Amino acid sequence: MAEFELHPQLLADTHWIGDLPLCRVLLMNNSNFPWLVLVPRRVGLRELFELSDDDQLQWLAECNLISRVLVAELAAEKLNIAALGNMVPQLHIHCLARFQSDLAWPAPVWGKAPAVAYLDEALIELLTRLRAALHRGGLVFVDAS
Repeated sequence: MAEFELHPQLLADTHWIGDLPLCRVLLMNNSNFPWLVLVPRRVGLRELFELSDDDQLQWLAECNLISRVLVAELAAEKLNIAALGNMVPQLHIHCLARFQSDLAWPAPVWGKAPAVAYLDEALIELLTRLRAALHRGGLVFVDAS
């Protein structure tokens, strides 16, 4: 039986936040936008409808948790949630916090500005903050090792 592996492009473009019961939670390495990615830890999936009914409910709970955290912790004015997969075929769902002051507002973020990697200190602070908020949200992280 094949084991879950993160697509190489997602691995290259993100920082690991943690593993929820279903999804790996990642932070895109683009400081222009607070941008999380949920990747269901299931092998061979490309579309949301391919998740089992139980996994769809779990994904929804985890997406709602991520959404609440982005609004509460970062004061997001709007959330953009999308499963595109045009460049990376592995099922993954983008969860972006949007602000009227962001570089792309009100347009989609893709292709609007070159990605700016997080500086080490800012990255550590944001990862710590997001992990704490997700933990407070009631879902327990699973050890990824």
